[in-house]
Amino acid sequence: MEKITIEPITRIEGHAKVTIHLDDDGNVAQSYFHVNEFRGFEKFCEGRMYYEMPSITPRICGICPVSHHLASVKACDQVVGAPPPRPANLLRELMHMGQMIQSHGMHFFELAGPDLLLGFDSDPATRNVVGLIQANPELALKAVALRKYGQEIIRLVGGRRIHPNFAVPGGVNKQLSVTERDEMLAGYEENLATVQVGLDIIKNWAAENMNVIEEFAVFQSGYGGLVTEDGNLELYDGEFKLIDKDGEKLEQFPGEDYLDYIAEHVEDWSYLKFPYYKKMGYPGGVYRVGPLGRLNVTKEIDTPLANEELTAYKAINPGKPLENTLYFHYARLIETVFSMERAKELLEDPDILSADILNTHQEYTGTGVGVIEAPRGTLFHHYWANPDGKLERVNLIVATGHNNWSMNHSVGMVAKHYIKNGDVREGLLNRVEAAIRAHDPCLSCSTHALGQMPIEIKVYNQDEELLEEVRRD
Repeated sequence: MEKITIEPITRIEGHAKVTIHLDDDGNVAQSYFHVNEFRGFEKFCEGRMYYEMPSITPRICGICPVSHHLASVKACDQVVGAPPPRPANLLRELMHMGQMIQSHGMHFFELAGPDLLLGFDSDPATRNVVGLIQANPELALKAVALRKYGQEIIRLVGGRRIHPNFAVPGGVNKQLSVTERDEMLAGYEENLATVQVGLDIIKNWAAENMNVIEEFAVFQSGYGGLVTEDGNLELYDGEFKLIDKDGEKLEQFPGEDYLDYIAEHVEDWSYLKFPYYKKMGYPGGVYRVGPLGRLNVTKEIDTPLANEELTAYKAINPGKPLENTLYFHYARLIETVFSMERAKELLEDPDILSADILNTHQEYTGTGVGVIEAPRGTLFHHYWANPDGKLERVNLIVATGHNNWSMNHSVGMVAKHYIKNGDVREGLLNRVEAAIRAHDPCLSCSTHALGQMPIEIKVYNQDEELLEEVRRD
């Protein structure tokens, strides 16, 4: 049996590898997506004070620190029994919209865009953001400006772009000024137009490449995400809704009850766990989250432009969930439109400028669960503290973890479809990576990546002798 190794996976946040095992005929027998580093945040946070967590946990990730910051502080609100005032929640949600805008925009244009705009088989030397700049410098500059706009929302609201210390148990520590509000509103129209250009790109690409979409990791699963009381898209708050492969509701529950419904499976070849719906077991109860999962569980969107896009999106497969892995990109841009519209709504709310930003009345409980929709999916932070406020136990289900089974399954489906009779090509390597890249995984290690990261495929025979090597620096 031959083995192909792809290490590391490129254009994602973090480090991972894929191993693909071929049978004697050169066809795929088995494949694995390995998350091969261990951070241990849950364990080394034990013994820390609960109020340190909103500053510690953003260090899990340099790409989406806001998501961990806000999920953590929402858990701390419950630990101390101090619900934030409405203006504080508005400011937190506004920061979160900035996070969604910058992360979704970067992923579509800079990370996934090279595959879609330049082609899966294009020269790897230019199949990146540099190639996009060469092919369409105007679009590339707009994409960079879009990410900057999201980062500026985070900075203006919270004081810094990376690892903010803005949200505190019971509220926030910084009031928004009129000047800061007006600066964010001034950039709205221009950056919304960039998101709409992205939507046009993905819709046109889908129309021209439907054969690729329909053959690229299309499979049934459950889906999950937060929804409003009306069952509409919710990114900051709400209840967690699970549906089955046919779109029928399985459960809908408040985040603090997640342990009654979700468990985690462990495999010895990955440090990333595999969450699943308890009542259906593993792997029958696996589900997908993130943009694809959220739009599959959503009835409508509470902003006009995004809801119009959602209507067209759901018309692709009326009454049923969309199962195509590449539709993650389409769904991601619809969410970006919503995040832009929602940011504008928040900025125009009179309470956004209020000084009532902290609840100082506390009724200590010692436990708390914070839930939020990170760009990549639903994020759970769960803390247990002793009467002195020292943490005795911490449990995190990171957004990417929910999609672990899906990424593994996608890798296997794409590899089996494209690898035939031992044919190993660079374009194949990129398609396998693209199956992972569609999920936009964040593997919790981007803050310490340094230096060049080559990628290579090695083909071995059944005696583990190296037969062929394809390398890209």
